[in-house]
Amino acid sequence: MLIQFKNVFAKRDGHLVLNDLNLTLTERRIGVIGPNGSGKSSLIRLVNGLLLPASGQVLVDGLDTRYDAMGIRRQVGFVFQNPDNQIVFPVVHEDIEFGLKQRLANTAQRATRARDALEQLSIGHLFDRVTHSLSGGERQLVALAAVLATDPALVVFDEPTTQLDLRMRNQFERILRDLPQSSIVVSHDLPLMQTMDRVLVVVDGRLAFDGESSAAIAWYTEQCA
Repeated sequence: MLIQFKNVFAKRDGHLVLNDLNLTLTERRIGVIGPNGSGKSSLIRLVNGLLLPASGQVLVDGLDTRYDAMGIRRQVGFVFQNPDNQIVFPVVHEDIEFGLKQRLANTAQRATRARDALEQLSIGHLFDRVTHSLSGGERQLVALAAVLATDPALVVFDEPTTQLDLRMRNQFERILRDLPQSSIVVSHDLPLMQTMDRVLVVVDGRLAFDGESSAAIAWYTEQCA
């Protein structure tokens, strides 16, 4: 998938959060790191139109987020830092199936797609579970399953490991490695970032470093620690 940022300035709550961003992204695994409040989450929200640029263009496979947001969201799935922002139904499979209503009219097909997405993450046993009974890690994986069920070409993750214990964090790393989709991951988890093909360092709303993961992490550790 080709993602282009062309002279992008972005604002949130009236404040400039990204400043003259020019990027072309094509790699399969892209990481984004930087200090808190640097603009990382704003950058990834631009990718699927959750945030629109104040000026400039964001293009996803040639589609402009300002005018083609619905088409882009069919291709780009977004997993929020807090899964409670995504999970709204009381039973796991109901939550996943709800997101498929506009894509699949047949209820049996929706149920099959939901079960397949859960099985892909080795959590098929959660199909009938009540969502409020899930652990934080299980909720995170269910939120991801709901995104995967829609069959996006790209999955964007905002701090996916912050609520995970070590076992679940390691499981997530394996899942991410094996995903057929491309991914963009914002995280403070530097060992996870080491597995990326390319890492962007965002500081004070600007792209401060862009390169191979080891070089980017070394720069970030030296300059921002």
